[in-house]
Amino acid sequence: MLTAVIGAVLPSGTMKMATINAVRYKTGETCVVTGQYLFDMYVDGTTSPSPTPEERRIPLSRSETFPPIRSSNKACYWKREQ
Repeated sequence: MLTAVIGAVLPSGTMKMATINAVRYKTGETCVVTGQYLFDMYVDGTTSPSPTPEERRIPLSRSETFPPIRSSNKACYWKREQ
């Protein structure tokens, strides 16, 4: 699971911090909530090859493992569909 914290320096010189509440799950992690999950991006930051339409949205049950994209066998991040 990944939650990001970002910061920015304001014109006054003070630092402003914000937490992005986008929870992502990485290939190999265990699913904790049954639901539909959407492909977010490859772990290595590349954009190709693109996942097939069928691979972009997957059903996953609690205790199952987040899979790689089968067509490329690449690790990726998943987001729970809202």
